[in-house]
Amino acid sequence: MADVKHFLSLFDLSPTELGDLIVRASELKAIQKAGKLHTPLQNKVLAMIFEKSSTRTRLSFEAGMVQLGGHAIFMSPQDTQIGRGEPIEDTARVTSSMVDGIMIRTFAHEKAVALAEYSSVPVINGLTDLNHPCQLLADMQTYYEARGSIKGATVAWVGDGNNMCHSYINAAKQFGFTLHICCPEGYEPDAAVLANAKECVNVSHDLEEATKGADLVTTDVWASMGDEQEQNVRVAAFSNYQVNQHVMQLADKNAIFLHCLPAHRGEEVSADVIDGSQSLVWQQAENRLHAQKALLEYLLVNPE
Repeated sequence: MADVKHFLSLFDLSPTELGDLIVRASELKAIQKAGKLHTPLQNKVLAMIFEKSSTRTRLSFEAGMVQLGGHAIFMSPQDTQIGRGEPIEDTARVTSSMVDGIMIRTFAHEKAVALAEYSSVPVINGLTDLNHPCQLLADMQTYYEARGSIKGATVAWVGDGNNMCHSYINAAKQFGFTLHICCPEGYEPDAAVLANAKECVNVSHDLEEATKGADLVTTDVWASMGDEQEQNVRVAAFSNYQVNQHVMQLADKNAIFLHCLPAHRGEEVSADVIDGSQSLVWQQAENRLHAQKALLEYLLVNPE
């Protein structure tokens, strides 16, 4: 299905398309805040496959489809044949014959890739173990609304080299900013992901050096979904990698703080930072709705 446009990573869109999407997200936000109806997805249906639990992803996609005039169908492994071992290729063929788009939130990125390969409609990555591109749309929108273009800015990622870290690596290349990754030894991001953006990303274990002068400081939980059994080991490994007031004082005086949530106050971030004046995490969370509405509109209205 090579002619179908999918969104499995930030590299599925050009830098220009991504920039336009961020601007459109803020426009759609303004339309909603003004109480105006904008329903280009009337009679469109989005199937939402969830193999990982979710709050923000489900709320934002489901609410977004309704606000755009369409409908979303929640599909969990417990309630569908997916949980009984139906091949993802068969699920893709059947589901895409009945809906206009598919969103999947799963573990192995290969499953999302296979779903897209056999789907006749656009497939959106709602999160995999490799990356989380929809979250980055919201993060880039939040920075854009607060500070303007992120091109040329400096971003500090503090913590695990996980799927969110990978997404920031991809974003650095696509949006044109410099990314400093600071993590404990043994928790670096995937080497192949790094190699694809080596000109704009560096990795260190020095928290102060990585965050000095940063325009944006961001982090994530120390133990992602699927890593909970390592919680105690990770708490010990990451104990010196908390984003606190000292870290934010090292950053630029106008720096903002972002966190994709859920957050563990007292672990990866101190309460006074996430609940403080530099934190835009609640605007960031809301922007999942608006950024994904822009994406849905882009993919489902007159798709090529």
